[in-house]
Amino acid sequence: MTILRWFMSKAVREATAVAKHYRRLLSAQRDVLAPVAIGAVQAKLDGLAAAIGEGHTGKIRLAAEELQFAGEKNLKPYPHAAWRENVEVLLVALAVAMGIRTFFLQPFKIPTGSMQPTLFGVQSVPDYTKIDLWTGDQSRIDSEIREQARASAALEIPNGWARVQAWLHGDSYIHFVAPNDGVIEAVSGPMKFLIFNIKQTITIGGTTQTIWFPPDLGEQTLMRRAGLVPGHFYHKGEDVVKLKVSAGDHLFVDRLTYNFRKPVRGEIIVFATKGIDHPQMPQDQFYIKRLVALPDEQVQIGDDRHLIINGVRLDAGTPHFARVYGFNPDQPPKESQFSGHVNGTVAHTYGLYPNLAPNFPDAATIYHNDGNRYMVMGDNTCNSFDSRAWGGFPAENVIGKSFFVYWPITERFGWGNE
Repeated sequence: MTILRWFMSKAVREATAVAKHYRRLLSAQRDVLAPVAIGAVQAKLDGLAAAIGEGHTGKIRLAAEELQFAGEKNLKPYPHAAWRENVEVLLVALAVAMGIRTFFLQPFKIPTGSMQPTLFGVQSVPDYTKIDLWTGDQSRIDSEIREQARASAALEIPNGWARVQAWLHGDSYIHFVAPNDGVIEAVSGPMKFLIFNIKQTITIGGTTQTIWFPPDLGEQTLMRRAGLVPGHFYHKGEDVVKLKVSAGDHLFVDRLTYNFRKPVRGEIIVFATKGIDHPQMPQDQFYIKRLVALPDEQVQIGDDRHLIINGVRLDAGTPHFARVYGFNPDQPPKESQFSGHVNGTVAHTYGLYPNLAPNFPDAATIYHNDGNRYMVMGDNTCNSFDSRAWGGFPAENVIGKSFFVYWPITERFGWGNE
């Protein structure tokens, strides 16, 4: 009956809030108050409870006023009460946010392009990180450098509303010209505040210039993205950095589902890298890849760029692999396009990174994923550091699965990025 009255009567709701407030204050100060003061406030609390139980609006309001008067007379006032209340609200909000992050939804930012074109990492135009220094072919390297230089020269930086629209799509720009004649002496790392980049500096010819609010460059640096070389000479007014940076997808990771079931092949999962035995694997990061093999399975990669699990070939009809295997087999594998999965033989045939798949040098090699371990691969098969290089990882490393892309506002915004 009391609950029904609370819903139907504004006076009951207000009185309940007053009683809760003074009950909390009394509990907090009970050890420093005189028995008489405690008794006076408790009597008014009991009187208000009785009035609420009786349901008479006039008596409820009168009892609430008497409780307030008794509280102000007998309880000790807190200094800076408004500040205390605001801090309490903030702490509660932080606790709720941390609880949601720990048990339900965790934000995650994709720094690299290993899952493209399903989910995008940080990209830039020009992007000198695409230059294949490992080839040893100087003419090819020079050609790629010229291509990036042309991309920089052709880049147009929008203004006004077009700049706002670009920002909504995750695009930001850096344009920096040499303040005087001289060489690049130093490029600092970005100064951060919490998760935000505040500023970054470039020193040329003894003059240091500041780039305010530089964009996140993922796992790369401004030096690497823009192809900056210490000691390179620039003339005053010449472009040093002219760069468009597209933010990597920001998404929520579902941390709840796997408490009730195990991951399913083909789902996009986020996992910790701790315990993965590979000299190039950092032990304190989180990766996002597509789950391809479950514990105690035998894995092969055919020359047709299809996975074979326990002797069964996966194809576009396999759940979650429709786009991965929806490529044209007559076309070579390409960067940031669905091209299946590349083994060592295919990588060599098409002149890809030669050590792309050391665990799968050819179609005949069978990798035994023994123990309680998972194997994952990136959808960007030409540029993904995944289980083809380092095998499986402990199942307990799984954090959750991709759930909802909330930034930037592109065609990938929302659910359904599988």
